[in-house]
Amino acid sequence: MVLNYIWIAFFALAFLFGAIQLCMGDTTVFQKMVDSTFDTSKTAFEISLGLTGVLALWLGVMRIGEKAGVVNLLARLLSPVFTRLFPDIPRNHPVMGSIFMNIASNMLGLDNAATPTGLKAMQQMQEINSKKDTATNPMIMFLVLNTSGLTIIPTSILAFRASYGAATPTDVFIPILLATLVATLAGIIITALWQRINIMQPVLLATLAGLVGFTALVIWGFGQMDKDTMGVVTSVVSNVILLGIILAFILAGFFRRVNVYDAFIEGAKEGFQTAVRIIPYLVAILVAVGVFRASGAMDMLIDGVAWCVGKCGLDTDFVGALPTALMKPLSGSGARGLMLEAMTNYGADSFVGRLACVFQGSTDTTFYILAVYFGSVSIKYTRHAVACGLLADLAGVIAAIAVCYMFF
Repeated sequence: MVLNYIWIAFFALAFLFGAIQLCMGDTTVFQKMVDSTFDTSKTAFEISLGLTGVLALWLGVMRIGEKAGVVNLLARLLSPVFTRLFPDIPRNHPVMGSIFMNIASNMLGLDNAATPTGLKAMQQMQEINSKKDTATNPMIMFLVLNTSGLTIIPTSILAFRASYGAATPTDVFIPILLATLVATLAGIIITALWQRINIMQPVLLATLAGLVGFTALVIWGFGQMDKDTMGVVTSVVSNVILLGIILAFILAGFFRRVNVYDAFIEGAKEGFQTAVRIIPYLVAILVAVGVFRASGAMDMLIDGVAWCVGKCGLDTDFVGALPTALMKPLSGSGARGLMLEAMTNYGADSFVGRLACVFQGSTDTTFYILAVYFGSVSIKYTRHAVACGLLADLAGVIAAIAVCYMFF
């Protein structure tokens, strides 16, 4: 129901702001809004079409892993942690392995692997869901982990900074890690409190401490490299991991006497069906966001924030980067465009340019993820998923601003 109200609000506010723009003399505003509906609906279909091949590949690989017992092995290894973070999932359930692969893929920036494994995890959780139209606690915790956007290697952002002439493209690397870590920890704590999960359990505390320690180790390791070496290492590691996962699953299936080809085809068929199933959800959310932006509402919102901040006597340097932060929960491509726009207008090495990059890397596309993941299993009632996801995003945004003032 929350998404229902938000979706209605997007269109209502867009019409209101469009009417204001029309009264101010902009006679093309409604034409822009209508054009946006066609453009964004086309984009939604193209995204789904682009996902079809990737989903077929990785769901096929996952099916091999299931039949070879690799996913069950991961589930047993992670059982001590995940049974406490996801207490409603039966111990050693195969979904634990899918959740781990999704989280690991997100941390390493392997988006092509993260989405299919995430959709697979949602389907497995839906199988044990007694209310098929309502999100369960494990689903919500899982989605918050995704929307908080913990990424250890923000390869694409560093590449964009290099292409836009940044003197040191990697100077946002540590700020991004710190901001996204805060967002993830905040998401886990907020959702755990909401679901009355005891986060003071020794296993959970040790896991969170280990996550912080691992992130610190990665920060230290990359801090010893120059930008060229970092680019080579991230590229090589990402590709080796992707191919390593595929090969490991195939070899495991071979040694377990699984017909890996037939298993792959069986899983790949699910990829096509999933891609088709999410089209309506993508169209709904992207069209609403597109109309909202085309109406000028986003620009008015930013101007209003700048005015309020100025009236409070606070520094307004960060306001120029806020469009990226506000757009990120709504649209990843839209936020990326605003990040590039900030680097174009202010400079890649400006405070605004750097902050926009940190905003882009500190959280993920909350509404897009909710639409795709919940849509793939036909969930209508999202319960506290939106609230927890947005609170994690807010923590990431505040952390990004604080870290950038600290570093730059």
